Amino acid sequence: MADPNTVDPIHQFAITDIVSFGDTGFAFTNSALFMVLTIGLILGYLLISTAGKRLVPGRAQVVSEMLYEFVANMVRSSAGSEGMKFFPFVFALFMFVLVANLFGMFPFFFTVTSHIVITFALAMLVILTVLVYGFLRNGPKFLKLFVPAGVPGYVLPIVVPIEVVSFLSRPISLSVRLFANILAGHITLKVFAGFVVTMGALGWLGFLGASLPLIMTIALTALEFLVAVLQAYVFAVLTSMYLNDAIHPSH
Repeated sequence: MADPNTVDPIHQFAITDIVSFGDTGFAFTNSALFMVLTIGLILGYLLISTAGKRLVPGRAQVVSEMLYEFVANMVRSSAGSEGMKFFPFVFALFMFVLVANLFGMFPFFFTVTSHIVITFALAMLVILTVLVYGFLRNGPKFLKLFVPAGVPGYVLPIVVPIEVVSFLSRPISLSVRLFANILAGHITLKVFAGFVVTMGALGWLGFLGASLPLIMTIALTALEFLVAVLQAYVFAVLTSMYLNDAIHPSH
């Protein structure tokens, strides 16, 4: 009989304690472990690949330079040349979400971005950065963000509250988009994989019946790799666009 945890699509998201610090209520969990591993892998790869810069770069250096240019072009196109001051911030977010998403594609690994508390914390970090920098750079003029240019004065009492609500909903939409896509994709993938395991336990007839779920599992795996990369890109490009509002609130 198959292990229930093998076919349970929700079990993969369970947070478990690895090290518990007595009765303090604090513990080092599997979620914390994979966040540390994500940051460690990013730092390790970037340091090693750029340690000995060569005129003719090796493969590792080429990948690092491609990632740099990709994010730099994204920031320039979304927030202008002035937005490049936020390049380290956007690059760090992009790499964290990308590697965390890809980590979750490996068996028995934990998907950090499948938890709303993580994605909401990242989204709040973005919005707070926009608010703090927006007011520091523009002062009260930052509030022009909520007054679209060219809107007649008599319409502003309706438009301004809508703009305020839209702005306040950004951390919700930014976090839920990433969380929901990763969560739904992993559940769907685990369900089809569970069909393969369950039907495969029924003998040769079950193996024949498991062929279609197996094909779907392979196809969904490829799709989930694409979603992992795409969601990191979407998170980073929306961050760049929100930062542009802090730089140019009247646009």
